Amino acid sequence: MSKIKSLDELRRMKARLENEMDIREKSNNPEKFTQIRVAMATCGIAAGARVVMNAIVDRVEKDRIPVIVTQGGCMGYCYAEPTIEVRRPGEEPVVFGHVDSAKAMEIIDKYVLHGELVDGVIPVNYQTISDKK
Repeated sequence: MSKIKSLDELRRMKARLENEMDIREKSNNPEKFTQIRVAMATCGIAAGARVVMNAIVDRVEKDRIPVIVTQGGCMGYCYAEPTIEVRRPGEEPVVFGHVDSAKAMEIIDKYVLHGELVDGVIPVNYQTISDKK
């Protein structure tokens, strides 16, 4: 390990280590946190999912919102990309479509933080094997 040569280097190292610890702590009990999954398949990226993902991560870090942000693959909603899935603890996941950075901030402000649904929910249009009886 190299020597730290300035206060700025020390601050950067501290921030990096805090971020790594935060990720590890959340991964031990992910079900206790709201989870935001951004669909990052080819169609999602082409529609702007990378910009949405970066906006969400920046907001979560800036405001220290206790959520887990991940990227996922295709959710099958190509017509509605970019899409994000939000899973609040103890609730069914909700998928939002046509999400841009502004819409992502609205979803965080209203649904993630307060449980209030916003426009753009994609209704469930499938059944799992366990749903069939």
